[in-house]
Amino acid sequence: MATDTQINSDGGPSNRRRKLSDIKSKLLRPSLTSQYICKFDFPTPVKNWTRAKRTPYESKDNDLLSLSCSEAALPGSSLMTHELNNAYTGVTEKHAYRRAYDQVASFTFMVDHDHTAIKLFENWMSYIVGEQFATSPNIKDPNYFYRVRYPELYTTDMGNGGALYISKFEKDYADTESKKSLQYQFIKSFPLSIVTMPVSYEASQLLKCTVNFTYSRYTITQENLSGTVNVGKEDTSSSFPFTSDPDRLGLNDLSTSITSTSPIA
Repeated sequence: MATDTQINSDGGPSNRRRKLSDIKSKLLRPSLTSQYICKFDFPTPVKNWTRAKRTPYESKDNDLLSLSCSEAALPGSSLMTHELNNAYTGVTEKHAYRRAYDQVASFTFMVDHDHTAIKLFENWMSYIVGEQFATSPNIKDPNYFYRVRYPELYTTDMGNGGALYISKFEKDYADTESKKSLQYQFIKSFPLSIVTMPVSYEASQLLKCTVNFTYSRYTITQENLSGTVNVGKEDTSSSFPFTSDPDRLGLNDLSTSITSTSPIA
């Protein structure tokens, strides 16, 4: 037997006995960090620009990014406060006046042999700054210039088809009582930076690409995993958070470590 602290009628704590089986049922079902999946859907203007100017964007790239995202972080926030000094009691109080979001979300991708993740996010950032080539695709050209685009065109959740989600679910999501996931949606997000990727002649390792996104805020919803949550308007062939056939995604040449670390496996 064990004791459990409760609040009695006078507002103070009181102890009551509980069965050990009750405690085990609650403590032996922890949330695991490896049970998650990310969903990326590029804004439509970015998709159209990559198809016309750079590496063609394909709808299966969304699923590839979801599968190859080996590390992410659930976002955080804090409350901004100001202090009020009571001249009579000498007590200083903090009052909240605004919620502040971290505004940076990092995603790490295992890079495939086509360097898909690198090319896609490089293209997204190139679109944002409006890279233009007057005479030739050479950055050393004296006629090279930038023309930064409006945020409505390159940020997500602006009616342009773009979206960025993290869904946190558990291993027993097939159970009737566990068909819920926490879904984080990043509002007005876009890639802020691509972290330097070191290469070496020493022991070979998987090349990983870390992309930092900025966003204005995030929302949290509880989604039913038994249903289908389609993100964006173009890629309606795959459901979220479940992925599609690896043959259709072109993932046969990826390292087996992707399969072993994927939460879908």
